[in-house]
Amino acid sequence: MFNLTENGTDARTEILAGFTTFLTMVYIIVVNPAVLSSTGVPFDQVFIATIIGTVAGTLWMALAANYPIAVAPGMGLNAYFAYSVVGTHGGITYVTAFGAVFVAGIIFFILSLTPFREKLVEAIPDNLRSGITAGIGLFIAFIGLRSAGIIAADKTNLVRLGDLHSPSAELALIGLAVTLICMALNINGALFIGMAITGLIAYFTGQLSFDKGFVSVPHMPQGLVVEHPLKAVLDVFTHSLYAVVFSFLLVTIFDTTGTIVGVAKQAGLMKGKSLPRARRALLSDSIGTVIGSLFGTSPTSAYIESSSGVAAGGRTGLTTLVVAVLFIISAFFSPLVGAVAGLSAITSPALIIVGSLMIGSISDIKWSEIDEAFPAFLIILVMPLTSSISTGIALGFISYPILKIFKGNWRQVHPLVYIFAVLFFIHLAFLQ
Repeated sequence: MFNLTENGTDARTEILAGFTTFLTMVYIIVVNPAVLSSTGVPFDQVFIATIIGTVAGTLWMALAANYPIAVAPGMGLNAYFAYSVVGTHGGITYVTAFGAVFVAGIIFFILSLTPFREKLVEAIPDNLRSGITAGIGLFIAFIGLRSAGIIAADKTNLVRLGDLHSPSAELALIGLAVTLICMALNINGALFIGMAITGLIAYFTGQLSFDKGFVSVPHMPQGLVVEHPLKAVLDVFTHSLYAVVFSFLLVTIFDTTGTIVGVAKQAGLMKGKSLPRARRALLSDSIGTVIGSLFGTSPTSAYIESSSGVAAGGRTGLTTLVVAVLFIISAFFSPLVGAVAGLSAITSPALIIVGSLMIGSISDIKWSEIDEAFPAFLIILVMPLTSSISTGIALGFISYPILKIFKGNWRQVHPLVYIFAVLFFIHLAFLQ
């Protein structure tokens, strides 16, 4: 089924690779519920939804595409959901916001069945893509610093240094140091190890307790969050959530496509410039997003942490099948995860470090060309300052064609970018 021999691997290697990938990305079952539950969603709901979305997308990748690439709710988009969508646009509830995720997932699924997804990826300028990735990284790192108390609100300068002597800040700084040291030593599962050690310190210092035990039968307090798909579609129009849906769609498309190609190259699975079974692989995140949103989690995406499993020898879907099974087992540890996620000092270092990794894409921006650099810079600057990924993307897409036109390079801009620029302008000017 997995063609182990043809791919130069064996069952033992694939299973070991699956465990490796799982350890590097299992932090998501702690961080994602911690972020999304701040919107009012019951923690257990998000916890199980995170696992359902992960298992759905990862199983599809394993069984239909036969690739060692795991899928889970994407970092950055969960923060966007919690801090930029819920509560805005006239008081959007998390139910309505999950409806927008569902709509984005359906559109994503349809696009993945057609060549349009590939054309869309080709249409977006590389510098805007890099700016989007870097801006999201800066945004979630800011959230991590703020939730840990390392930085705090200030009436004069908006932001100032927090109280570094507070238990939360001290614990977060220790966790950050431990995780960075593990990463510097190339230890697999550094984010997970960092949270585990920080959790132990918190437990022995009285900041963390396990009053509800460690293990329980999985349950979902609300069942399906998006019970009526048609109502979800209508809510997008009622609340003018077009930019929200587009942001979910755009970021996930680039994130997943780039990750799949990057990990496939590392594994030696590319055939020249093409990826065999590409369409099947690209369906994985849209399936995870649609199913996950119904139960209550943000969009899913292919995980770059899959590269750790590839480095351990993973070459087939057996690796990701092991990942999916391990996530199913983790569903029985909700009380343990809930206690850990309830202490922001434990989860904040993961946000900060993932943010630092994402902001590295600024090195790909052509800073010497103002018509390329400034729109990307605007995206990076606006996202954290407005706490809105969609606003950053909008201003980048509006400014890019304008500068190209006045520089005489309007032919370099893909027609889709002009269309997006007009739509974003209408949204900001008349529908905000």
